[in-house]
Amino acid sequence: MPQPRGAELERVRARREELRAEYLRPAESRPATPVRGVHHIALICRDVERTIRFYQEFLGFPLVELVENRDYAGSSHFFFDIGNGNLLGFFDFPGHDHPDFMETIGAVQHIALSTSAEHFAEIKAKLDAEGIEYLGPDRGVENSLYIRDPNGVGIEFYREELGRFEGRPLLDR
Repeated sequence: MPQPRGAELERVRARREELRAEYLRPAESRPATPVRGVHHIALICRDVERTIRFYQEFLGFPLVELVENRDYAGSSHFFFDIGNGNLLGFFDFPGHDHPDFMETIGAVQHIALSTSAEHFAEIKAKLDAEGIEYLGPDRGVENSLYIRDPNGVGIEFYREELGRFEGRPLLDR
């Protein structure tokens, strides 16, 4: 996708600074969030078994539930434990012809998962051994590694503590 350049890029950057000045509050003056956190992220998959094999067998995220979707007869709804009380959920919709992944408004660009340095090295070695393509850390972003799951969903393994970004705390913990 084409990136803004020249005067257009400067307008985008200026607008971002206006938004920061208007809406970004210092930590000490931010109100508490009204929710407890993300219960689960719900995504759509093409193939239940292939998705389970990828997330549980390859990445090591335990499958913790597999039931029929209460809103669509025959559809499966299943969950993986991704740590810290968070779940990654999937639905399939038998009979639907879904297009391939497309980066667009409303789509998930990627899910960033906090990981230790040790697990980061393990997943990189595993991807290399299996010949699975990924981006990073070879492109100058040493603490991130990006892959796509069998459904096209972007997954980032981010070697950073929860609530931090690029070494800076974003949340009071």
